[in-house]
Amino acid sequence: LCVGAVVCIAAANAGGTSQDLKTGYLVGATPIYQQIGLIIGVVTSAFVIGMTTLYLHRVFGIGTPAVPAPQATLMATIIKGLLSQNLPWGLVLVGVFIAVTLELCGIRSLSFAVGSYLPIATTAPIFAGGLVRAYVERKTGAREESEVGAGTLFSSGLIAGGSLCGILYAVLVGSGRIGSFESIGNAVPFLHEGTTGYVAGALLFAGLAAILARNAQKKVM
Repeated sequence: LCVGAVVCIAAANAGGTSQDLKTGYLVGATPIYQQIGLIIGVVTSAFVIGMTTLYLHRVFGIGTPAVPAPQATLMATIIKGLLSQNLPWGLVLVGVFIAVTLELCGIRSLSFAVGSYLPIATTAPIFAGGLVRAYVERKTGAREESEVGAGTLFSSGLIAGGSLCGILYAVLVGSGRIGSFESIGNAVPFLHEGTTGYVAGALLFAGLAAILARNAQKKVM
């Protein structure tokens, strides 16, 4: 696992560095200052992300039903199988042939593979996002969206906001202050219990999808 982590981080930093240096060259930046900035960014992010991950593991336990980590579990299984030389190559070859068949049928094998090992609770919102994008593309007639498009920026904000809220929830649970906030929710149990809770959640999700679709049709100057 440590070897896999080192290789993954090294590859990610190499890709990020090459892109940053290319961008810096285009805008006339000084490479040495870029390297210093990259070093500061790597050290800072490694410390912050590492401490955050350890805290989440201490509070919930990463890999447990409370905080499932299907991708990490998959990577760990592959790395352990390679290092111990007992990887189930039969299943790997089956996956390879399925991927080839999908590509020949015009289906993106990577999307299919991701949807295969992720739980339905994760893939369902992704599918809903795909439906929103299909609606926006049909509405606007645009087939490709810029990386700085309104829909992409809004979706990125939702992802970042959800992650920050998850960390905030972990802090409240770890500090023992979640009880006072749960009492607020218990004052309106019909919003999160039983059939009315499911209906309320579905309405909120539909409203969020509508807001996303509306913002995705705007043009960013």
